Amino acid sequence: MNIITYIILGIIQGITEPLPISSSGHIYLFKNIFNTNLFNTLNFEIISNFGSFIAIFIIFWKDIKELVIAFFSYIFKKETRTQNLKKFKYCIYVILSTIPVGITGLIFKDKIENLYSLNGLAIAFLITALALFIVRNMKGTKDDYDITLKDAILIGLLQAVTIIPGISRSGTVLVACLLCGLKRDTALKYTFILYFPVSVATMILGVSDLASTSELTSMIVPYLTGMLAAGIVTYFSYKWLSSWVKNGKLWKFSIYCVVLAVFIFIYFR
Repeated sequence: MNIITYIILGIIQGITEPLPISSSGHIYLFKNIFNTNLFNTLNFEIISNFGSFIAIFIIFWKDIKELVIAFFSYIFKKETRTQNLKKFKYCIYVILSTIPVGITGLIFKDKIENLYSLNGLAIAFLITALALFIVRNMKGTKDDYDITLKDAILIGLLQAVTIIPGISRSGTVLVACLLCGLKRDTALKYTFILYFPVSVATMILGVSDLASTSELTSMIVPYLTGMLAAGIVTYFSYKWLSSWVKNGKLWKFSIYCVVLAVFIFIYFR
């Protein structure tokens, strides 16, 4: 039963991680609907997030490789600076957009578990729904290298809010990018390039706590099974999101979040 439960959890993580509907919120909701204490929410998030990380890394491998090479070439090879300037600035903006959520995560690292509540989760889903609805028709005109310092800072500040359970990171960053005038495909790319430093930082912050958890040895097989399920499903879930974003269908996720919030208020009253 443990393994089946973790496969289901991994599938939930895989579906919801790329989508703008909050993976952490869905995992916590699942835990309460089935009234189970089989898993520690944060520990499972760390493990399953690694599966999602690998899947998204595979999808964006070419982009990441180009950006990393350009970044270090700009620093160490003066003769290539002109041709690598735009990609170097893009990397700097990614770093700047990551700093606010990194600081917030460090400050609230030991308090995040206490932020979880069902009413708070429902309200967070409603906030996400509203944000997605506002940008439903936005297309933007900015390409990858048209992102400005102001855009990077604004996106970073909004991303910092996503430590609140139920506030989708991908959804919030996507909304922020669209509000800054980025094209839909450009916004989608920046959203998931930002996912990598945030995800790595989250795993680093959580790994020491995870390693000291007494349940880790006995739960290694269920955890790894969930991680594998999360990785496989994340890959296909991203493809779905990509199609919907490019075709202006974010409003459908908005409706879903409203329905989910109403369900929480009724089911757990």
